[in-house]
Amino acid sequence: MRQLAPFLSLLLASRVLAVTVYNQQPLADQTNTASPATYTGAAAYDPTVLTPPPVPDGFVTQLSLSLSPTSNNLQGLSPPLKGSFLGFSIEFSVINQVMGINSSFLQVPFLNLMSNIRERAGEVRIRVGGNTQETATLVDSLPGGVMIMKAEINPNNPTQTPALLYTAEVFNLLGNISALVGVKWFLGIPFNDTSNLRLGIAEVGEAVLSPPGYLLGFQVGNEPDLYAAHNNRPSTYSPYDYFGEFATVVDAINANDAIPVKNNLVAPSVSGTWSPEDVFNTGFVPAFTGALGYLSVEHYPTDNCYAEYGIGSPVNPQDVFPNYLNHNASLGLVAPYLNASAYAASQGKPFVMMETNTASCGGFPGISDSFGAAMWAVDYGLQMGVAGFWSGMIHVGGQDVYYNPFTPPPTNQSSYHQWTVGAIFYSSLFIAEALGPTGTAQIVDLTNSLTSNGVAPVLTSSYTPVYGIYENGQMARLVAFNFVTDSSGASGASIVVGVQGASVGSVQVKYLQASSVSEKYNITWAGQTFGGSTFASDGRLTGSVSIQTIPCDSTSSTCTIPLPAPCIALVFLTPSALAESNPSTTQTFATTAYTKNSNTATINPTVLATSNGMSGAQREQLGSTSDENGAERLRVGMSVAGLAGVGVLWSWW
Repeated sequence: MRQLAPFLSLLLASRVLAVTVYNQQPLADQTNTASPATYTGAAAYDPTVLTPPPVPDGFVTQLSLSLSPTSNNLQGLSPPLKGSFLGFSIEFSVINQVMGINSSFLQVPFLNLMSNIRERAGEVRIRVGGNTQETATLVDSLPGGVMIMKAEINPNNPTQTPALLYTAEVFNLLGNISALVGVKWFLGIPFNDTSNLRLGIAEVGEAVLSPPGYLLGFQVGNEPDLYAAHNNRPSTYSPYDYFGEFATVVDAINANDAIPVKNNLVAPSVSGTWSPEDVFNTGFVPAFTGALGYLSVEHYPTDNCYAEYGIGSPVNPQDVFPNYLNHNASLGLVAPYLNASAYAASQGKPFVMMETNTASCGGFPGISDSFGAAMWAVDYGLQMGVAGFWSGMIHVGGQDVYYNPFTPPPTNQSSYHQWTVGAIFYSSLFIAEALGPTGTAQIVDLTNSLTSNGVAPVLTSSYTPVYGIYENGQMARLVAFNFVTDSSGASGASIVVGVQGASVGSVQVKYLQASSVSEKYNITWAGQTFGGSTFASDGRLTGSVSIQTIPCDSTSSTCTIPLPAPCIALVFLTPSALAESNPSTTQTFATTAYTKNSNTATINPTVLATSNGMSGAQREQLGSTSDENGAERLRVGMSVAGLAGVGVLWSWW
């Protein structure tokens, strides 16, 4: 692993603002066209493009479905869910890169991206944590007034996770973001040393975020089943040991008057080395039911740890790409948690996937940043809902991961580059519209041949799954996939939909679409996009909205929905369902900046990888040094559209 840079370099790097500037210059040719075999830059911009799998033998292109108009006695129906279901897990150590450097300077592209979700879902759910939450320590102040910095690294930890120091300014940052774009937060209580608990995050977090309703809960332990493997606990560490340490935290919170809310803890957040049942079988939930707000797990379908750490076996992304491109992938991911989610429901606890993505240790080039990953995440998210999850969080790391939903540019490029929006971000946007803001949406997987209550099976395959979404007990939307790539057009499918006992004159359809499952950036949602390349987005959708109106056959009372290869179609069966999920306007935020650089220094990063979050490794940062006569200036103005009285002007001399 890389060595820590000097403290002064870190301090300088943290003082430079990341801003949005319009009329950007295009990305240098060598980054756009570099051969994957020779590319040596940050993973977030890796140009690797894989070959789509061939059209499967016997692929069925004609589907049919007869829907029940109501959810009465319908089998396999999810609990009621919100459009904020598929949120984000942001590694604690990169929040100053992704969200803002303090509570006054917020990252405008991040606000715009979250606003897109909020306008459709009513809120956004974000977990701040990961491996770096375990070593985080709240301090009164840091040199230079920064709100967060990395300290020493434990050389015995194979993930090389840096210790984290932060100030109360972090909570002010989170609170201001919530006030603007409706984010609700999960935070993590440090758990690396339960003999010396550090509960400052709960004390200050409650004081700042709980009264306005911005705080969801506190995670206690991030993947405790991996503590022994990461040399954070003895090799004998067991679920019973975790039980005992959790009790220590509960007792300390109960005795702490500065933590008024006693029932919002999140646990056990195991990753698969232990099953949730391994922890539940200790009597965990009955013992701590008064303290537990949520039950949780974390899980990635596979890993790319050999490439990063030399752990495990090498994986060729091309070989495993097909594994993400069919419905069996999502069914297999939720199957181990069906019992746990049912148990959580029986105990009255929401069941949360606190962290997931395409693969741990940063994901795979060509998979994690592809349209196929976006399709996979929509299917996985909807299937988690069917399986009884309350929410799922797509993980966000630093520059050296392939799977980020969004990535700010390296700080030394922030004056001329915008953000890179990853394909997988579209999955959260899609699910926000599919479920809507009412909190009454219920999902049913129609691919699994439900035949009770008059619902006919879908004549389909694992490449064309279909979900129904009921709202307030009434059929409102359909989600239909075509995972196949075929440039000839021969594999474009269609689904004939009929609603029993109802005559539907027409339906409206939005498509999440790309030319191939391998496509990285030329992705459109209802005709709009976040940009066709890296460094191309300020967080706002561009282009004209395209909603297809499909006339229905009045004689047969059926509607035929085309499914181009590849795509996901969101079918609105009623005008009210469309109006609810299709905001007429979205609050956006604008930034302007100008610089005159007369003395700069390029500094290597000090943010190192974690097992999942890969929190910023290889992030190139710029330290800016002013001339003594003040010749170099940086001025940033943030104007907030539609929000009176909010405006910030910073000037450094």
